[in-house]
Amino acid sequence: MPLLELHGVEVAFGEARILRGVDLEVEAGETLGIVGESGCGKSMTALAIMGMVPPPGTVRGRILLDGRDLLSLKPRQWLDVRGQEAALVMQDPFTSLNPMMRAGDQIAEVLRLHQGKSARQAWDLSIEMLDKVGVPAPESSARKYPHQMSGGQRQRVVIAIAFACRPKLLIADEPTTALDVTLQAQILRLIRKLQEEEGTAVMLISHDIGVIASLSRRIAVYYAGRVVETGPASSVLRQPHHPYTEALLAALPDPRQSRLQAISGQPPDLTQPIVGCAFAPRCPKRFDRCDEDPVLFDAGASRTACWLVEEAAARRH
Repeated sequence: MPLLELHGVEVAFGEARILRGVDLEVEAGETLGIVGESGCGKSMTALAIMGMVPPPGTVRGRILLDGRDLLSLKPRQWLDVRGQEAALVMQDPFTSLNPMMRAGDQIAEVLRLHQGKSARQAWDLSIEMLDKVGVPAPESSARKYPHQMSGGQRQRVVIAIAFACRPKLLIADEPTTALDVTLQAQILRLIRKLQEEEGTAVMLISHDIGVIASLSRRIAVYYAGRVVETGPASSVLRQPHHPYTEALLAALPDPRQSRLQAISGQPPDLTQPIVGCAFAPRCPKRFDRCDEDPVLFDAGASRTACWLVEEAAARRH
């Protein structure tokens, strides 16, 4: 049984349908990369899993973590999930950390709340965690406030908080966006190292395909609140089947080309009903059947929500 399962998950804010029937699975210990342009629903998926969709948002479908239906939990029961079973690392550590608390106290608070550690035990373990995530001079750094630390150090503190209780699932939402290239590589290596040591499953969310490719075993490509292609990273990146995935890869910088290949058009307005394939108005391969809503079809090792795949399979048979 997968560690995490999403079945037909929908998130709506009034008329705006941010997620439109998301199906995902994450196996224990694996890394699933989620990629797509801004506004496609990646971060909303993370918030739905963590029970953090702000009001007046509504969540429908099923979200199972280790067989437990998260959408049926009462507010008090979420304390047993957040931090203990699942943890979230956001892209901006400055907004994730309490500016009025020392770094060590913020890690210690999690250990006291979820593991019942004494104040002394929690403080000592917080220093150990800072050392584990590579924060220099952990004893003195534990006494620093977030504004006294660099961006990379703050993100390491956030990761230390996330891993403090050894959760089964870590959701990393754009964890390197606010960092320079060198620090990005360091943070990604740190997440991989801790994942291997703890056996944690990771859901890595990014608009950067390079970041996703560096860490993920499987990939899910989002478009307009839905998964349009998913499969092993090697298959999705080397042999994409959905025209949107092809367009994303073609838009990557290439030293052999003088200009980037932009994706024409604009994403759909999610406050309006979407008829058929949401990518069809921007798709150079559009044909009549795109007016129907596609499901995920098998395409070799991957699954793709594109009628072209189904048509090709029909011709082969």
